[in-house]
Amino acid sequence: MAYDWYVAICIPLLYNIVMSSKVCSSLMLGSYLMAFSGAMAHTGCMLRLTFYDANTINHYMCDVHPLLQLSCSSTYVNELVVFIVVGINIIVPSHHLCFLWSQPHRHPPHPSMEGRSKAFSTCSSHIIAVSMFFGSGVFMYLKPSSAGSMDEGKVSSVFYTNVVPMMNPLIYSLRNKNVKIALRKTLGKIKY
Repeated sequence: MAYDWYVAICIPLLYNIVMSSKVCSSLMLGSYLMAFSGAMAHTGCMLRLTFYDANTINHYMCDVHPLLQLSCSSTYVNELVVFIVVGINIIVPSHHLCFLWSQPHRHPPHPSMEGRSKAFSTCSSHIIAVSMFFGSGVFMYLKPSSAGSMDEGKVSSVFYTNVVPMMNPLIYSLRNKNVKIALRKTLGKIKY
Protein backbone atom coordinates (compact mmCIF):
# COMPACT_ATOMS: atom_id res chain seq x y z
CA MET A 1 0.00 0.00 0.00
CA ALA A 2 2.85 2.39 0.83
CA TYR A 3 4.62 1.56 -2.43
CA ASP A 4 1.38 2.18 -4.33
CA TRP A 5 1.02 5.54 -2.57
CA TYR A 6 4.66 6.42 -3.30
CA VAL A 7 4.29 5.67 -7.01
CA ALA A 8 0.98 7.57 -7.23
CA ILE A 9 2.50 10.68 -5.59
CA CYS A 10 6.06 10.72 -6.95
CA ILE A 11 5.70 9.31 -10.46
CA PRO A 12 2.00 9.51 -11.35
CA LEU A 13 2.55 9.50 -15.11
CA LEU A 14 4.28 6.11 -14.93
CA TYR A 15 1.85 4.60 -12.43
CA ASN A 16 0.34 2.02 -14.80
CA ILE A 17 3.77 0.88 -15.93
CA VAL A 18 5.42 0.77 -12.50
CA MET A 19 2.46 -0.83 -10.69
CA SER A 20 2.07 -3.65 -13.19
CA SER A 21 0.31 -6.87 -12.28
CA LYS A 22 3.73 -8.53 -11.94
CA VAL A 23 4.83 -5.96 -9.31
CA CYS A 24 1.53 -6.29 -7.43
CA SER A 25 1.82 -10.09 -7.49
CA SER A 26 5.40 -9.90 -6.22
CA LEU A 27 4.40 -7.60 -3.35
CA MET A 28 1.54 -9.92 -2.43
CA LEU A 29 3.74 -13.03 -2.67
CA GLY A 30 6.38 -11.39 -0.45
CA SER A 31 3.75 -10.63 2.18
CA TYR A 32 2.43 -14.19 2.11
CA LEU A 33 5.93 -15.70 2.29
CA MET A 34 6.80 -13.52 5.28
CA ALA A 35 3.61 -14.52 7.09
CA PHE A 36 3.99 -18.21 6.20
CA SER A 37 7.62 -18.39 7.35
CA GLY A 38 6.69 -16.74 10.66
CA ALA A 39 3.80 -19.16 11.18
CA MET A 40 6.00 -22.15 10.40
CA ALA A 41 8.69 -20.92 12.83
CA HIS A 42 6.10 -20.66 15.62
CA THR A 43 4.53 -24.02 14.75
CA GLY A 44 7.90 -25.78 14.60
CA CYS A 45 8.90 -24.41 18.00
CA MET A 46 5.53 -25.33 19.54
CA LEU A 47 5.97 -28.97 18.46
CA ARG A 48 8.96 -29.40 20.80
CA LEU A 49 7.02 -28.28 23.90
CA THR A 50 5.17 -30.49 26.36
CA PHE A 51 1.92 -29.28 27.87
CA TYR A 52 -0.03 -29.77 31.07
CA ASP A 53 -3.22 -31.82 30.97
CA ALA A 54 -5.28 -28.63 31.12
CA ASN A 55 -6.29 -27.75 27.59
CA THR A 56 -8.28 -24.59 28.23
CA ILE A 57 -6.64 -21.42 26.96
CA ASN A 58 -7.32 -18.42 29.17
CA HIS A 59 -7.80 -16.11 26.20
CA TYR A 60 -10.37 -15.34 23.55
CA MET A 61 -8.14 -16.55 20.71
CA CYS A 62 -5.42 -19.15 20.27
CA ASP A 63 -2.30 -16.99 20.24
CA VAL A 64 1.37 -17.69 20.96
CA HIS A 65 1.66 -16.26 24.49
CA PRO A 66 -1.46 -17.99 25.90
CA LEU A 67 -0.20 -21.29 24.46
CA LEU A 68 3.21 -20.77 26.03
CA GLN A 69 1.56 -20.37 29.43
CA LEU A 70 0.10 -23.88 29.11
CA SER A 71 3.55 -25.40 28.59
CA CYS A 72 5.30 -27.28 31.38
CA SER A 73 8.67 -27.16 29.61
CA SER A 74 11.02 -24.24 29.02
CA THR A 75 9.61 -21.66 26.61
CA TYR A 76 12.81 -19.61 26.26
CA VAL A 77 13.40 -20.62 22.62
CA ASN A 78 9.78 -19.95 21.73
CA GLU A 79 9.90 -16.47 23.28
CA LEU A 80 13.12 -15.79 21.40
CA VAL A 81 11.43 -16.85 18.14
CA VAL A 82 8.51 -14.52 18.91
CA PHE A 83 10.94 -11.62 19.38
CA ILE A 84 12.80 -12.44 16.15
CA VAL A 85 9.71 -13.02 13.97
CA VAL A 86 7.78 -10.03 15.28
CA GLY A 87 10.91 -7.90 15.20
CA ILE A 88 11.48 -8.74 11.54
CA ASN A 89 7.78 -8.28 10.74
CA ILE A 90 7.87 -4.79 12.27
CA ILE A 91 11.40 -3.55 11.50
CA VAL A 92 11.53 -4.52 7.80
CA PRO A 93 8.18 -2.95 6.80
CA SER A 94 8.79 0.08 9.05
CA HIS A 95 12.14 0.72 7.39
CA HIS A 96 10.57 0.55 3.92
CA LEU A 97 7.63 2.71 5.01
CA CYS A 98 9.86 5.42 6.47
CA PHE A 99 11.92 5.47 3.30
CA LEU A 100 8.85 5.65 1.06
CA TRP A 101 7.15 8.29 3.23
CA SER A 102 10.26 10.48 3.20
CA GLN A 103 10.60 10.54 -0.60
CA PRO A 104 7.72 12.90 -1.49
CA HIS A 105 8.85 15.31 1.22
CA ARG A 106 12.51 15.26 0.14
CA HIS A 107 11.76 15.38 -3.59
CA PRO A 108 8.15 16.49 -4.02
CA PRO A 109 6.63 16.27 -7.51
CA HIS A 110 5.22 19.76 -6.91
CA PRO A 111 7.82 21.69 -4.87
CA SER A 112 5.32 24.35 -3.81
CA MET A 113 4.09 24.49 -0.25
CA GLU A 114 0.64 23.43 -1.45
CA GLY A 115 2.13 20.37 -3.18
CA ARG A 116 4.01 19.36 -0.04
CA SER A 117 0.89 19.88 2.06
CA LYS A 118 -1.19 17.71 -0.27
CA ALA A 119 1.43 14.96 -0.23
CA PHE A 120 1.57 15.02 3.57
CA SER A 121 -2.21 15.02 3.96
CA THR A 122 -2.37 12.04 1.62
CA CYS A 123 0.11 10.04 3.67
CA SER A 124 -1.00 11.19 7.14
CA SER A 125 -3.94 8.79 7.28
CA HIS A 126 -1.64 5.97 6.22
CA ILE A 127 0.88 6.94 8.90
CA ILE A 128 -1.85 6.93 11.58
CA ALA A 129 -3.23 3.53 10.55
CA VAL A 130 0.19 1.86 10.29
CA SER A 131 1.42 3.42 13.55
CA MET A 132 -1.65 2.12 15.40
CA PHE A 133 -1.18 -1.36 13.92
CA PHE A 134 2.57 -1.65 14.53
CA GLY A 135 2.37 0.11 17.90
CA SER A 136 -0.23 -2.28 19.23
CA GLY A 137 1.74 -5.22 17.80
CA VAL A 138 4.91 -4.06 19.56
CA PHE A 139 3.01 -3.61 22.83
CA MET A 140 1.48 -7.05 22.53
CA TYR A 141 4.37 -9.22 21.31
CA LEU A 142 7.70 -7.55 22.08
CA LYS A 143 7.65 -8.13 25.81
CA PRO A 144 8.46 -11.21 27.89
CA SER A 145 5.48 -13.43 28.62
CA SER A 146 6.12 -12.95 32.36
CA ALA A 147 5.54 -9.17 32.05
CA GLY A 148 1.89 -8.16 32.36
CA SER A 149 -1.16 -10.14 33.29
CA MET A 150 -3.31 -12.30 31.03
CA ASP A 151 -6.14 -9.76 31.27
CA GLU A 152 -3.81 -7.06 29.96
CA GLY A 153 -2.91 -9.39 27.09
CA LYS A 154 -6.59 -9.90 26.32
CA VAL A 155 -7.24 -6.16 26.17
CA SER A 156 -4.26 -5.51 23.93
CA SER A 157 -5.16 -8.39 21.62
CA VAL A 158 -8.72 -7.04 21.27
CA PHE A 159 -7.24 -3.67 20.35
CA TYR A 160 -4.74 -5.26 17.92
CA THR A 161 -7.18 -7.61 16.19
CA ASN A 162 -10.45 -5.64 16.28
CA VAL A 163 -10.10 -1.94 17.07
CA VAL A 164 -7.20 -1.13 14.74
CA PRO A 165 -8.76 -2.76 11.63
CA MET A 166 -12.10 -1.15 12.53
CA MET A 167 -10.41 2.28 12.62
CA ASN A 168 -8.93 1.94 9.11
CA PRO A 169 -12.13 2.77 7.19
CA LEU A 170 -12.79 5.70 9.51
CA ILE A 171 -9.25 7.07 9.17
CA TYR A 172 -9.19 6.74 5.39
CA SER A 173 -12.74 7.96 4.80
CA LEU A 174 -12.24 11.15 6.83
CA ARG A 175 -9.96 12.38 4.05
CA ASN A 176 -13.02 12.60 1.80
CA LYS A 177 -14.71 16.02 1.91
CA ASN A 178 -18.21 14.58 1.38
CA VAL A 179 -17.76 12.21 4.32
CA LYS A 180 -16.56 15.09 6.52
CA ILE A 181 -19.61 17.18 5.58
CA ALA A 182 -22.00 14.26 6.24
CA LEU A 183 -20.33 13.59 9.61
CA ARG A 184 -20.67 17.25 10.64
CA LYS A 185 -24.36 17.24 9.64
CA THR A 186 -24.98 14.04 11.59
CA LEU A 187 -23.18 15.32 14.66
CA GLY A 188 -25.04 18.64 14.37
CA LYS A 189 -28.43 16.84 14.47
CA ILE A 190 -27.56 15.01 17.70
CA LYS A 191 -28.96 16.90 20.68
CA TYR A 192 -27.21 16.44 24.01
